[in-house]
Amino acid sequence: MTDLSIQSDDGSFSAYLATPASGSGPGVVVIQEIFGVNANVRAICDKLAADGYFAIAPDLFWRQEPGIQITDQTEAEWKKAFELYQGFNEVKGVEDLATTLAHLRKYPGVTGKVGCVGFCLGGKLAYLMATRTDVDASVSYYGVGIDKDIAEVPAITKPLLMHIAGKDGFVPQEAQTVIKEAVAGNFLVEVHVYPERDHAFTRIGGQHYHEEDASLAHTRTAEFFKKHLA
Repeated sequence: MTDLSIQSDDGSFSAYLATPASGSGPGVVVIQEIFGVNANVRAICDKLAADGYFAIAPDLFWRQEPGIQITDQTEAEWKKAFELYQGFNEVKGVEDLATTLAHLRKYPGVTGKVGCVGFCLGGKLAYLMATRTDVDASVSYYGVGIDKDIAEVPAITKPLLMHIAGKDGFVPQEAQTVIKEAVAGNFLVEVHVYPERDHAFTRIGGQHYHEEDASLAHTRTAEFFKKHLA
């Protein structure tokens, strides 16, 4: 487990990399929430590494303030997180993720395919990775704002798994309907709705964490990656 630097056209940014004990395996780009590459994101990478993947989480807020690692536990941290979210350049973020994807593909020991998984802000970006890059498989957890770029659905050429919280306070029912209707019938897209869950129901320690449905979602993700990245 290490922090490394990735070079982009605009400069360099850091990323947390967790590696499998075997020293070889597929890769997964882990896409942060609005709290940066914090302990929760690093734990997700570590779990993926324990499951046999190279897992890398790039710092997507580096253009605003490098090294952000905050939590969802205080009002001040929420304020900081939303300020960073409002100042985030989505296009540049996807470019950084594409750069990270290319970096991971060439990393020693990475064999076969490379996917991505994102949460909240990262859930939206995982969707955009599926529409704008050559990522091999994408997983989106309660992505915010996907409906605004739903016209990109026809650009999806690789498998996409979407986890939607039925009572998501940041993704209203109207937006959920737009998403579900747009991907209906697309054999590359798999959608699971958790009817009684609110946003971030898989974030351990979060207000809306629900152990049973979080476990169900993660099991579905594990099976999806095993099918499409192995």
